[in-house]
Amino acid sequence: MTDQKALEERLEKLDSAVASGRMRRLKPMLASMHPAETALLLESIPRDKREVVWNLVPEADHGETLLHVNDEVRAELIDALEHDTLLAATEGLAIDDLADLIEDLPEQVTREMLRAMDIENRERLKVVLSYDPASAGGLMNNDTVTVRPDVSLDVVSRYLKQRASLPEDTEALFVVSRYGRYLGMLPLSKLVTLDPERDVSEIMDTDIDALAVDMPASQVAKRFQDLDLISAPVVNADGILLGRITIDDVVDVIRDEAEHSIMSLAGLDEEEDVFAPITRSARRRAVWLGANLATAFLASQVVGLFSEALSQVVALAVLMPIVASMGGIGGSQTLTLMIRGLSLGQIGFANARALLAKELAVALINGILWGVVVGGIALVWFGNFTLGLIMAAALVLNQLNAAITGVAVPLAMKKMGIDPALAGSVVLTTFTDVVGFGTFLGLGTLFLMH
Repeated sequence: MTDQKALEERLEKLDSAVASGRMRRLKPMLASMHPAETALLLESIPRDKREVVWNLVPEADHGETLLHVNDEVRAELIDALEHDTLLAATEGLAIDDLADLIEDLPEQVTREMLRAMDIENRERLKVVLSYDPASAGGLMNNDTVTVRPDVSLDVVSRYLKQRASLPEDTEALFVVSRYGRYLGMLPLSKLVTLDPERDVSEIMDTDIDALAVDMPASQVAKRFQDLDLISAPVVNADGILLGRITIDDVVDVIRDEAEHSIMSLAGLDEEEDVFAPITRSARRRAVWLGANLATAFLASQVVGLFSEALSQVVALAVLMPIVASMGGIGGSQTLTLMIRGLSLGQIGFANARALLAKELAVALINGILWGVVVGGIALVWFGNFTLGLIMAAALVLNQLNAAITGVAVPLAMKKMGIDPALAGSVVLTTFTDVVGFGTFLGLGTLFLMH
């Protein structure tokens, strides 16, 4: 069963339980679900049903579920919980997960939680909180297991047996010097399959570079993707091992970045609640609509400059939207490519010129292809050869403009520290509309007005 189908069935079961007034029938379903699935279900139901469903979620899953819901839903659920229940929800969470949750907890709960922790875990939490959440330091967990390079595998095996347990997602041990400098990794697969008399230094992997503690989370995610890592060490500027990042945290980063890219294209926040209050949603979207309205007036102003031509040649008014629309589509394709490339680190100022040349070539080919098609249609439709040529020329020119804008706008915004995904489409649409209308109507005025 696909995740989407499973969610739909659960939503139907929930609606049925609400309609019949038998909400307790949901308890077995919620108890069998993973906290991530419970979080998705909570995000998918209206606010008036959330608190009822939340009260049926097993208390043992409260902490993990809070970690998986988006920020707005998490704040809503935390407000509805008693302090004792919240405190219980934090028990058993990993240090990096606590660091993600602690900023949303009430101050009193945070104080009680810290008071209940032992000194070692409190210090570990303090270290993680000292780093930017969107960096390797903010993602890491400092529950590392370290060994020295000058000991045998047999000694390491006996050491692990004395520990009796390993941190979650441990597939390798970290090899450090006596001063704590990271030297390499010892995979557990080698530990259990190779001669126990061999030294760690002989078989440890040294080809996995450690991550700098201030490395941005997006670069951390790319490193994991490129090298197929399950975990990776994090070090400070002196190479001292500070902690490790595991794949579960990186998956969250990848998902968040994907959601951010999609939602930002519409001017929305990836952490926004689908069922947020109407007034809050309207207020947020009003800002975006206002920005688009301003650009629309600019395009209208350009059209207004050619009102005399439009009044005399009706065909211009009929065909005018086609040029702007085709430019918008072509520009959006380039813009999307640029935003993806910038986020993956594939595109920068060093190779922007080569990419621009490629996009201009693509735009020229498509501009000529569709310019001939649209120009031919205009010729057949209105029986005016000059109008067909004007249509084709305007379409080619606006495709070239769209390619230039699609490459230049994201780079300029990156230089200014603005997220291209958030405002790039508005600027792009403005340029393609203004240039498209201006070019087509300008050529029409020049060659059709007598």
